Amino acid sequence: MGVKVKICGITSVKDALAVAYSGADAIGLVFYPKSSRYISIEQAIEICAVLPPFITIVALFLDAEKSIVEEVINKVPVNILQFHGSESPEYCRSFSLPYMKAVGMIGLDNFSEYADKYTDAKAFLVDGHAPGAAGGTGNSFNWQDIPSDYPKPIILAGGLNPDNIADAIRSTSVYAMDLSSGVEILPGIKSEEKITALMQEVKRVEHE
Repeated sequence: MGVKVKICGITSVKDALAVAYSGADAIGLVFYPKSSRYISIEQAIEICAVLPPFITIVALFLDAEKSIVEEVINKVPVNILQFHGSESPEYCRSFSLPYMKAVGMIGLDNFSEYADKYTDAKAFLVDGHAPGAAGGTGNSFNWQDIPSDYPKPIILAGGLNPDNIADAIRSTSVYAMDLSSGVEILPGIKSEEKITALMQEVKRVEHE
């Protein structure tokens, strides 16, 4: 099975369509107001309305009030939630949708000890930031720190781009790759050329 690809931080219909038709599997919509990729519920509805079938829609939050998450779930056709902050397992499982939990790998002592608390998470996203901090920094970390035998899917994020995605796929056994700044012209503005180059690299490695 080939590696899955999610492009996060989509802020426009144009970028959403570029991702959808590139062969990527999922888009990420950021509902964290301090992010340069933050979008309103109205923008999210507009973006989701143009997407073709079989594209997974991920809603990203960081220590959001429960009412905000509920409003997004009620108004936007989201498939899965992604929690990037210090959310407790009880908080994460309290919604009507499945979720995945981001794990900041910088300074984390024990991945399994942390992840094991989130028993019903569908997947864990490992990123190049400190635990509980915001992602989307473009910072990488040592991929050797990713556990190769953890029983749930692991998604790699942090510092990925079309130039290093092949190495990331070859040197890890993760379920999916998650990119944001690595395929951007400016924060929140994606590059169709970079997305195309990325997916060409993914497909090339799959056929090696």
